[in-house]
Amino acid sequence: MAKSRRGRGGPESVVETVHGGVAELRPDRERPRGWTLLIDGAPQSHVDLDDPAYLEFAYQRRLGHIADLAAPPGKPLQAVHLGGGALTMARYIAATRPRATQQVIEIDAPLVQLVRRQLPLESGWRIKVRGADARAGLAKIPDGWADLIIADVFGGARTPAHLTSTEFVGEVRRALRPGGFYAANLADGPPLRFLRGQLATVRTVFPEMCLTADPAVLRGKRFGNAVLLAADRELPVAELTRRAATDPHAGRVEHGRALRDFTGGAAPVTDATAVASPVPPAEVFD
Repeated sequence: MAKSRRGRGGPESVVETVHGGVAELRPDRERPRGWTLLIDGAPQSHVDLDDPAYLEFAYQRRLGHIADLAAPPGKPLQAVHLGGGALTMARYIAATRPRATQQVIEIDAPLVQLVRRQLPLESGWRIKVRGADARAGLAKIPDGWADLIIADVFGGARTPAHLTSTEFVGEVRRALRPGGFYAANLADGPPLRFLRGQLATVRTVFPEMCLTADPAVLRGKRFGNAVLLAADRELPVAELTRRAATDPHAGRVEHGRALRDFTGGAAPVTDATAVASPVPPAEVFD
C-alpha cells in the first residue's frame, strides 16, 4: 500500500513496499518534475519527467555515453535493459533515439507498477517492460536481436550471483548482434576483488573491453560504481575518455594493457563459483 510523505510546498514523497524492500519516490527540490527512486533508503535512480535526457547520477551518465556511441546520433537502437528501476536509461534512449525499440526485464513487478503509475512513460515510446528474472528474460531474447544490452541489476544493493558468471555473459553475447555493446554497472570497494573477477569473466567472452569509474574507486580508496563496456569490435575509447574527463563527476577510462594489469590474476567466475557483489558500507548512503 502506498503512503505519502508531505513535502514542503511541493510534491509529496510516495512510499510503497515492493518485492525488493521499501521503495520511495522522492521529489527533487531543484527540478519541478524530477524524482529520485530509493530502495530501503539507498538511491537507485533519478528521473526528470520534463527532461528524460537528463541523467543525475554519474554512473547513469556513463551508461548514457555508451548509449550515445552505440550507433550514429539519432539512429534507432534495439536495446535490452536487465533491471528497470525507474526506467531512467530506457527513457534516455527513447528521448535521444525516438524510434528505438526497447525491452526492459525487471523482476520486481510492484516496483514497475509504482514507477509506471507515478512516473508514466510518454506515449509513442517503444518500451516493453517484462516482469521476469534478468537471466531468464535474457534467455528469451532472440539471437543477435540487441544493439545494446545494459545490465544494472541490484537486489538488496547487491548484484545477484547468477548475473556474474561466464555462462551469463555468454547469454549476453548470444543476444547481441555482431558489433553490439554490452554495458554493465558494477559496484565494489577495496580490495576490488569482485570487480577484478568480473573483468576476468567478461574477457573470456568478449575480446574488447574498457572500464570507466571514479579514479578513487579504481585506486581502491572507496566503494563506488564502475561501468564496464564490452564488444567484439574496437571500442570508442578516445571519445569515452573525453566524455568521462569532462563529466561533472570526472572519471577515468582503463583499457588495453592498463586494464589487464588492473585485473591482475583474477580468475573468471562460473555458475559454480559465483557470489553476489559485496554489501555496500553503510556510509555510502549517508
